[in-house]
Amino acid sequence: MAGRFTPRPTRTTVRGGHVAVPRGVPRQAPAPARVRTWVPEWPLDLGLVLGPLRRGGGDPTFRALPDGSVWRASLTPAGPGTLRVTERGGEIRGEAWGPGADWLLDKLPEMLGAADDPAAFEPRHRLLAHTRHRRPGLRLMRTGLVLESLIPSILEQKVTTGEAYRAWRLLVRKYGEPAPGPAPERMSVMPAPRTWSLIPSWEWHRAGVDDKRASTVLRAVRVAARLEEAVGMPPEAARERLELVSGIGVWTSAETVQRSHGAADAVTVGDLHLPGIVGWALAGDRHADDSVMLSLLEPYAGQRHRAARLILLSGRVPGRRAPRMPYGDIGRL
Repeated sequence: MAGRFTPRPTRTTVRGGHVAVPRGVPRQAPAPARVRTWVPEWPLDLGLVLGPLRRGGGDPTFRALPDGSVWRASLTPAGPGTLRVTERGGEIRGEAWGPGADWLLDKLPEMLGAADDPAAFEPRHRLLAHTRHRRPGLRLMRTGLVLESLIPSILEQKVTTGEAYRAWRLLVRKYGEPAPGPAPERMSVMPAPRTWSLIPSWEWHRAGVDDKRASTVLRAVRVAARLEEAVGMPPEAARERLELVSGIGVWTSAETVQRSHGAADAVTVGDLHLPGIVGWALAGDRHADDSVMLSLLEPYAGQRHRAARLILLSGRVPGRRAPRMPYGDIGRL
């Protein structure tokens, strides 16, 4: 375990969930089906806010383009939809297509952190204060969608990031439907719950997903409606409902509600890297475990996830002391 820390990207350390969104000349696109403009009263960094939604550079449901736009393809309660978000001069412009267009635009402010309250966080460590000062555009998003964060989180259980991202990419591209509107090439909406339930066992195997994770996804989609109802619950109650499904534990439920609910206190417990990163940043302890991490984050009760995000964004991580975990592909067996 001595070499479990590394500055390379992982599911929890992709610069704290930051996606680089270049600024440039807006891309010309066909007239959108729906448009909404919104002017937040605070600085907003699209890459910081929406970055945790991207599952790898080849994620079919997420794309950040050189023109500064961020595209998302989502399966909403109203149906599939594509959302393009841009920021110019402090104004946010959302353009949406498909049956879920109105739903996506209605949720746009919350998705960009309008329901978040960064003022509730009081830094008690110089590193956190410095990082917050350098990242004024950080807000915690709330997507209002459970399954689109739950399923990829299940795929990330106990495997390398590359394996999980590959599985998500292959399954969504094969069984999802093309994103509505003039979306970038090869963007797809994730499969509906019934479609997930009909994926043959050999296709899970080809995607590198073992039976345990595949079975957990299948159990989750069978009660998809009940899980989506958790959006209307407080984060802790939502986590309790998610964890009623066998195979969904505290790590998976936290990773889900961080995105679906914007849960500021849902710190990820059970992660391979995070305890040592937090321990190193706050106390110089690279061997910290979950109990030590929670003790160090106790002064930030109610805002522990935000504190962890700021630590990840600080770049202060211990160096790697052993070879990285080998990549395994059960699809070749």
